[in-house]
Formats: sequence, C-alpha cells, structure tokens
Amino acid sequence: VQLQASGGGLVQAGGSLRLSCAASGRALSKMGWFRQAPGKEREFVAALRWSVGSIYYADSVKGRFTISRDNAKNTVYLQMNSLKPEDTAVYYCAAADYTGSYSSTASYDYWGQGTLVTVSS
Repeated sequence: VQLQASGGGLVQAGGSLRLSCAASGRALSKMGWFRQAPGKEREFVAALRWSVGSIYYADSVKGRFTISRDNAKNTVYLQMNSLKPEDTAVYYCAAADYTGSYSSTASYDYWGQGTLVTVSS
C-alpha cells in the first residue's frame, strides 16, 4: 500500500487548505490524518472508517476540519478551515488494514510522506 499526500502550503490565520491522500493497493479498513509540529510528538487529527464512514476528530480541530472520502479515487481529504498558527505542522496521512484505535499511531500500518502546513499570524 502506498499513500500519496498533497495540498500543504502557507496560509494566513483564518484561511483554508485542503489536503488529499491517495491510496494505492488493497482495500483498507481506516484512514486518518496526523500532524507533527516541531519539537512535539505526532498527534491524531481525524480518521475515517472506510466501510461504514464513521468519522472521528481530535477536540482541537472539531468544527474546523472535515475529513471526507472519494471511493472511486480511493482518496481521503482533509478540509481545514479557520486555520490557526497552532495548526502549523507536517501533516501525515495514514492507513490500516484493521480498525483498532483511531487515534493511536501504533494502530496504523502505512504512512504517507507528509505535507507541510504553515499558518501565519
């Protein structure tokens, strides 16, 4: 399984960005987004269970970020609105063969290369 993430960039506070993650290979149980700011651990952002569409968000992004999918393209998106400087991080998409925990990095089997999101104040 390969994951190709894209869509990062520089945006002013209050702006929006959309990240994409295209998955190639076999069917997956769940896909998610994590982020890692400089000097900090990688943290959960959002996840989606592929078969039933269950969605989960970190409290810090609820109401601002939306995860969605395109089944035909085997792609997951992360629409990020009302961005804040504290959202600045490298964003990683991840996928797993089994459901398990949605927020633990250990429960994901495959990782994309990361895309940088920078939010200026």
